Amino acid sequence: MGEGDEGYGEWQELVGAALLGTDRRRAGGPAGSPEALLDAAAVHAVRRRAGLRPAGARPRPEPAPRDPRPVPPEAAGHRLAQLLAGRAGPVNGGGRGSAPDLTELLPQWLAAAGRHGYRAPDALVPALLDAARARSDLRPHALALAGTRGLWLARMNPDWRFALRGGAGGGELPDVTDPSAVERLWEEGLFAERVALLGAVRAHEPAAAPRLLATTWATERAEDRLMFLDSLRSGLSLEDESFLEAALGDRSRNVRATAAELLSALPQSALAGRMAERALACVGPEGVTPPAECDAGMLRDGVVKRPPAGRGERAWWLGQLVEAAPLSCWRERFGGLGPAEMVALPMAAAEGWTEELHAAWCRAAVRQRDPEWSRALLGPASAPPAAGPGTASLAERAKLLETLPDAERAAWVAEFIRAHGLSEAFQLLGVCVVPWAGALGRAVVDALDIAREAGSYPWSFSGVMGLAERCLDPVEAGRLEALTAAAEEPPDASPGAAAYWAEAFQRLVATLRLRAAMLSELAPA
Repeated sequence: MGEGDEGYGEWQELVGAALLGTDRRRAGGPAGSPEALLDAAAVHAVRRRAGLRPAGARPRPEPAPRDPRPVPPEAAGHRLAQLLAGRAGPVNGGGRGSAPDLTELLPQWLAAAGRHGYRAPDALVPALLDAARARSDLRPHALALAGTRGLWLARMNPDWRFALRGGAGGGELPDVTDPSAVERLWEEGLFAERVALLGAVRAHEPAAAPRLLATTWATERAEDRLMFLDSLRSGLSLEDESFLEAALGDRSRNVRATAAELLSALPQSALAGRMAERALACVGPEGVTPPAECDAGMLRDGVVKRPPAGRGERAWWLGQLVEAAPLSCWRERFGGLGPAEMVALPMAAAEGWTEELHAAWCRAAVRQRDPEWSRALLGPASAPPAAGPGTASLAERAKLLETLPDAERAAWVAEFIRAHGLSEAFQLLGVCVVPWAGALGRAVVDALDIAREAGSYPWSFSGVMGLAERCLDPVEAGRLEALTAAAEEPPDASPGAAAYWAEAFQRLVATLRLRAAMLSELAPA
């Protein structure tokens, strides 16, 4: 009788015993006990599903590499477990909807733990990898916290293979001071390993990165060349100019455009000088005369010939020339005027060129990280956005604000909120440094109080409320406490608005206090 027949017969015996009862038919074990029947059935069920004899045990994997970093304090570890499980702690008062959103607090916990130099508690590494798999925004901090043990686990579970793509394929990078080891990995490694290696070389010696790229540049795929080139943004300097100039002749249009963008961010580069010469020929105190054609030199320097739908060719070319020209070239062209004075000039407004010119100057100020030009293009925060000197676009204003020092940026946004309220401030708040403290925090709280008193529904400000939960300084919880009680509704208020606002403020206060507790728990003993 074959092995399959024997197994089938044993299974039939178990089925018969289960149907007739163990007191009438014995099916293994002393006295045919029900427990023995269930144990035997479990064994046979697994064997039938597998269809194979159990294999011998494999050798144990090597132990995970030691991670010398300390684990967080015990209370902080418990908090991480709560956040990963999505379970809130007890919330004092407050009804449905007033509990903090833990999914939005997890990134803050991970970032704070990273600043303290902690590693994840061993038992929570699997849950941390699961969270990072589900949310790519968590991956940088989560993988850093998981460390070498996270990579060790990722090699054993296909669901966590993303962790291996995030660094050197889960392996050790060679010593960047060892030329032969670097050359070997660069020529033979997987793409993720090569990206990690290029980053390490760039961090150690910025000028060595383009030299390494040049050794294989001609044989790389276009999409890989683009990603490698993009890695030069970090540590960009004039030492990269010769490599980037050569990339202007690349066969890929995207590679050419990226090389031109990087060169234009270097005001002393030859490309920036060529763009300045072209832009100065088009713009001056006497007015604006956009280029009549897009010649071969412009094409080589990254100017895109075909405009997007709805844009005129000449305006499209003019904008590209101006945004790539060094901002320093304009002072002499305009007789020594400063940025604010130049921005205030009408600049052929009748022909509609002022808006085009200002938009290009905005892009140049962002690309060249020029705070003086950014201030001029932003103008006073109290002025109506439509009357701004350089741009009324909130998206462009947000980018300009990022070039300013942190304190100045926060002060400008606080003044904007006091003058115009919160409805238009969402994008501007998104570029402010967390936590929103001092004048900015007070401006946000005061504006929320004004919106509550106006009687509108709080979900009109749900975006700002969500940002406030994550970004407002926890010390503001005390000022907000008075707003958590449902006030009497004004006669012209939306029905039930007061109760909704009370719940929204209860959630905000609870979240701020939870954030304060999180930071306190993470503090080293």
